[in-house]
Amino acid sequence: MTAPRQHAPRFAGIDIGTLTCRLLIADLAPGQPLQEVRSDRRILRLGEGVDQTKRLSPAAMDRVIQCLQEWRNVINDYHVEASSIVATSAVRDAANRDEFLARVKREVGFDVEVISGEEEARRTLLGIRSGLPGGVTDILALDIGGGSTEFILDRSGQKPMIRSIDIGVVRLCERLLHHDPPTDEEVCQAQEWVTRETKAAESDMGDYRQATFVGTAGTITSLASMAQKLPTYEPARIHNYVLKLETIRELEQTLLSRTKAERVGLPGLEKNREEVIAAGAIIIRTIMETLGQQGVLVSDLGLREGVLIDMAVREFRNNI
Repeated sequence: MTAPRQHAPRFAGIDIGTLTCRLLIADLAPGQPLQEVRSDRRILRLGEGVDQTKRLSPAAMDRVIQCLQEWRNVINDYHVEASSIVATSAVRDAANRDEFLARVKREVGFDVEVISGEEEARRTLLGIRSGLPGGVTDILALDIGGGSTEFILDRSGQKPMIRSIDIGVVRLCERLLHHDPPTDEEVCQAQEWVTRETKAAESDMGDYRQATFVGTAGTITSLASMAQKLPTYEPARIHNYVLKLETIRELEQTLLSRTKAERVGLPGLEKNREEVIAAGAIIIRTIMETLGQQGVLVSDLGLREGVLIDMAVREFRNNI
């Protein structure tokens, strides 16, 4: 008589980003692929104004806390084994981050881990690695966030090389893209800034030319959705899609020729991303040109999946 099959443990992870907050509840057993049970994401702009003021605004904190309260109830309904909540660039940079963390603890009951850019990249890599197509070994991964961008070079048998730069879609909009749509001069200044920071990151990377270029997070997945003119977000059609530099250039011009209001309803563009998507297109296009990349393999998996995988590994070790 065989023993009954054990159910995989259920975990919940939340990524509190500068632009977007993401929830993922999934079943995950050692050596098995992650099985999504419930997911959600909200564009809440926690990092609004942080680049100038170095503070999280009360309104932005309120938006995120209200969302976290909703998600706490969702997590409770799913009876998870363990939860992990992480915060990235906006909270890292905010002088009043302790106030925000205390509010989350008091009003939601969550302990939030503020992770460094390097730790963010390490967990993002876990998420990306969990969903790569067969035959892909060495990768150069790019994670464009709201406040920062991470480069992750991961080659077989070598320790990953991680470089985080303080350029993200929200930061770029607030610092340089003041007109709607941005002027040619603003776009040129943005391109120069991204080029300069990318070259500095590249100088630390060594030989990345043979690695597969992989991109994750909202800018790249949104552009992949727009490239395919998807009426609704379809992870199966976005994940492992190859987005060509030529296509990104065309999409960038389409976005820069429209105001934020005129971008609303463009096929494939996620609601509430109208204000930052042009900045994202400038960032990815400039990085690809600087690094000599003609295409990027799109990953719909990233930090929130990596948060769950990292937590599951630690839970399994603790229970051995």
